[in-house]
Amino acid sequence: MANAAPTAPKSSDAKSTQASPKTRASKPRAGKEVKADAASSAAAATPGAKASKLEKPAKTKKPKLVRDSFTIPKAEYSVLDELKLRAVKLAQPVKKSELLRAGIKALSGMSDKTFLETLQAVPAIKTGRPKKS
Repeated sequence: MANAAPTAPKSSDAKSTQASPKTRASKPRAGKEVKADAASSAAAATPGAKASKLEKPAKTKKPKLVRDSFTIPKAEYSVLDELKLRAVKLAQPVKKSELLRAGIKALSGMSDKTFLETLQAVPAIKTGRPKKS
């Protein structure tokens, strides 16, 4: 009898061990009911809970950032490093982009006359990528 082929289970046995998809979906889960009851009882115990959720301040949108590249003379680029070191000595470390943004704020706060004088003090350079040397 050791050579006998295993027999397939009877169809009634297969149905009893596995639940059909319909019966699994229709069975209520006790865990979800308990969570819903706990949430509703907590809300009922603290009537101000819903009001505080509605009174949250509106989120301010972050400004959209723009990535750009530009050409700058090496002497002026080294000034950025000097300004970064100066800021560190003043206990206010900054990034290059923060320095540039501070410069833009300073320029925008100038009078027209001072702004023109500052622009004229900056020599024009050829645009584009520098040649590799």
